[in-house]
Amino acid sequence: MNLLHRISRLAISPLPVPAAWYALPLRAIIGFGFMQHGYAKLARGPEDFINVLHAMGIPFDVLLGWATIIVEIIGGLLILLGALVPLATIPMVIVLLVAIFTVHLPNGFSSIKLLSFDAAGAHFGQPGYETDLLYIAGLIALCFGGAGPFSVDGILGQFLPRPWRMRSRPAL
Repeated sequence: MNLLHRISRLAISPLPVPAAWYALPLRAIIGFGFMQHGYAKLARGPEDFINVLHAMGIPFDVLLGWATIIVEIIGGLLILLGALVPLATIPMVIVLLVAIFTVHLPNGFSSIKLLSFDAAGAHFGQPGYETDLLYIAGLIALCFGGAGPFSVDGILGQFLPRPWRMRSRPAL
């Protein structure tokens, strides 16, 4: 195989690696990101987040505040481990959709709004819903494509029948 041919294999997708490995970086960033958001709410004091929900007029603020923290920490851990991914995705997507429609939608799409730059550094405005949509897309991709190698779902899948598994089709 000549050098040009080897290089050209890296120019188109998929790259010459096992297809299921796509899931590892998705699981890592989505799982860690969710856990970090939940931990931040917990570390600052759950009452601070609950007070924000109350100020926004969210009903059942205490229940929903704790539910959000739990979903972010436990859901993030499940995604990181690749465990019960479709089941964990449901409440995680609900949390993201609520965040989009109650907080981020008025701020537009972009998650980065550079307002100014001075000697103190960059100053940013309120984030839009872009990052939430990226999280949702990553979660859906993990549900469609599977949790990949080194996952609890992969281990469980070896022992459970999967009658819905589609037969592979030839590439076009």
